[in-house]
Amino acid sequence: MDTSFKSAIVRLSNTDLPRIGYGIGVGEDEVHAFLDVETLGGGYDSEGRPKMLFEPHVFYRNLAGAQRAAAVSQGLAYPNWGEKPYPADSYPHLIAAMAIDETAALKSASWQIGQVLGENYVSAGYDSVQDMVTDMVTGGEPAGLQAAVNFIKADHLDDELRTHQWAAFARGYNGPGYARNGYDTKLAARFKFWQGKPDTPWSPPVRPTIFALTWGSSDVPKATLYFTPDHQTDAVVRLAERVLELDKAPANAAFASLSRLPDSVYPEGLQLVAWTKTSDERPTDEGSTEIPA
Repeated sequence: MDTSFKSAIVRLSNTDLPRIGYGIGVGEDEVHAFLDVETLGGGYDSEGRPKMLFEPHVFYRNLAGAQRAAAVSQGLAYPNWGEKPYPADSYPHLIAAMAIDETAALKSASWQIGQVLGENYVSAGYDSVQDMVTDMVTGGEPAGLQAAVNFIKADHLDDELRTHQWAAFARGYNGPGYARNGYDTKLAARFKFWQGKPDTPWSPPVRPTIFALTWGSSDVPKATLYFTPDHQTDAVVRLAERVLELDKAPANAAFASLSRLPDSVYPEGLQLVAWTKTSDERPTDEGSTEIPA
């Protein structure tokens, strides 16, 4: 990994806050308050790198044996939080730690505008901590905010943020010592401040109507196809009937169900198939092999 940790600086736009907040059902006032308290002055340090805080006690727990001993001897790891003051610049410590174990070092730092700890890379939406850190560098503040919102949702803190339970949210996001730093009262104060400001004009994207058709039988494994109807819904209903007609198993051993997805439920990696009707008004697929023939 490039240890300069530099790329083009990408700042949050006015619409990033309501857009990303929409994903967990909060407005920009809540997002503003969260950002004001968690990261003063944005997601970059004075050298144009993502803001980063290396946590020696986290590095300690991510190491064992000779690696841990080497980190302790270099002053890069210790067992308990707060044993030593943080340096003004954590990057030299991070880079030295990476020479011992890159993955453990990256997991032991909090990153970008939301200060998400590298250990939480899965909750933040990444396959590896290296992927997360790369996105914090190249994706900038929008990526940092999205990672924080992903973590908030994965850690079940979105309800607390939506309902303005500031103490509960601060406890979950900052740990049991949140009160010593007044995170809850700061969040409440900043939310009240932003409530007095006009919101950024923004509307969520219009989502298409999506249907889920599920079918199966004793001979046909259960499968689900997601699609948008190009014509009348009654044609889609006949499509469900067609699945049963094509199924070779007895009717009581086969099933097909049709449902409309709520606007808020969109399976990850959703693949849509469009359907049309033939001249005799029977629905047919356009090249898909997912419906049994």
